[in-house]
Amino acid sequence: MKTGVLLLLITASAVCVAAANGSWLKKVPKADRERVSPYSGVPDAASAGRLIFSDNCAKCHGEDAEGKRNRPSLRSERVRNATDGEIAWLLKNGNMFKGMPNWSGLPEQQRWQVIAYIRSLNSPVSGVRP
Repeated sequence: MKTGVLLLLITASAVCVAAANGSWLKKVPKADRERVSPYSGVPDAASAGRLIFSDNCAKCHGEDAEGKRNRPSLRSERVRNATDGEIAWLLKNGNMFKGMPNWSGLPEQQRWQVIAYIRSLNSPVSGVRP
């Protein structure tokens, strides 16, 4: 009995470590990975995304998107290097191992607007205030 519990804890720990290091990216299908935001470089989309972010994402990622508690910063190198399609896939599917809910109930247009906002955070001249 103790061996089974120990094995379960070790497995769960390994899964959490894998999720924390960005291994979820390996799950993104190639077709999704290659998607490009229809709102790339559209300031109005980033502004709309900021409002959606504030309503849905800020409670975990912080109003400034720097992360809260054990939730990641969306200004990180991993997010900057992720493709639009990878982020879109994560928003749609979530990451249950890290407490990221899926936002598939949010219209796709709004998910792309959130991505436009996230991209504006990492832009040298964003024009969108967090």
